[in-house]
Amino acid sequence: MTSEPAKAHTTAGDLSEFSSLIEPYRQELHLYCYRLLGSLHDAEDLVQETMLRAWQYGDTFKGQSSLRTWLYKIATNVCLDALKKRQPRTLPVGLTPEADPLLPLAPAWAESTWLAPLPNSWLAEATEDPAARYSRHESVSLAFLTVLQLLPPRQRAILLLSDVLDWHASEIANLLSISVSAVKSALHRARVTLAKHYHVDEQKRGEGLSADAATQTLLERYLRAWDTRDVAGLVALMKEDATFTMPPSPSWYQGREAIRTQITTHGLAPELQHRWFFLPTGANGGPAFAVYRATGSSGPARAFGIQVLTLEFSASGVLIADVTTLLDPALFPSFGFPPELPE
Repeated sequence: MTSEPAKAHTTAGDLSEFSSLIEPYRQELHLYCYRLLGSLHDAEDLVQETMLRAWQYGDTFKGQSSLRTWLYKIATNVCLDALKKRQPRTLPVGLTPEADPLLPLAPAWAESTWLAPLPNSWLAEATEDPAARYSRHESVSLAFLTVLQLLPPRQRAILLLSDVLDWHASEIANLLSISVSAVKSALHRARVTLAKHYHVDEQKRGEGLSADAATQTLLERYLRAWDTRDVAGLVALMKEDATFTMPPSPSWYQGREAIRTQITTHGLAPELQHRWFFLPTGANGGPAFAVYRATGSSGPARAFGIQVLTLEFSASGVLIADVTTLLDPALFPSFGFPPELPE
């Protein structure tokens, strides 16, 4: 863990001066809170709460730890308090049985049930620690976050501080006001849970893969298949056991045939006259698209969902392992996209 020298001499009444001291930490606190909460909007709200509390109690900061450590302590406590009142977020796979692709999507569940996507822009300024067990990209992947949410909140925080941010056990113990042995015990339990449910080799994820030539070719073929309504070409880009999900509906599908049937029956059914527009972006460390839908031969295309692709790499090439489309137009501003496209 990197700590800065500096004892901040501030008073709660000096908003401008103290804000300039704590503002540089906002981005990394956003990322930390997002990993804990699994929600973009919740993370933004609680980081704002963290900054407000830091300003209110700035005169209590005595410089006995770094300002960064002090802010993480506030953020952790704010998040843990919030998590006491909330169910962990997840994705449909593993939560409900596979859906029948011939039937309509099941009615939406509460938004608070599901993980929300993270714009890759949030990762741009994140500090990367080569000694950490998980890289910054891997630690925001949907696969990692889904398993992370299985952990009790305090274990979740300890694992993030240790294995993503590379804090020492003594530093975590001081932050949480518990013993070093309690930190090590919780960390061991958290790692056992992750080992059971999250397999890095199977995911075969890595940084910079979105810029790889083979990946770019696959993404271009994927876009072309949607544009030309080539369902066979679309599913040919997927693994045999690929998954296809669309929260907030709990419906999900597995396998090329099920996905082919779902897309043919619903998304690209001729009688629906849907026109689809995919604008490239990035989410959760990988490729993604802002998806717009227009119905009929004219009219505007309106925000439909943020689609995140999970890719799997092997000696034979790259294929799509999962397509998760989060059907929430409210996410579009966070990714820098308008609510509708001009005609």
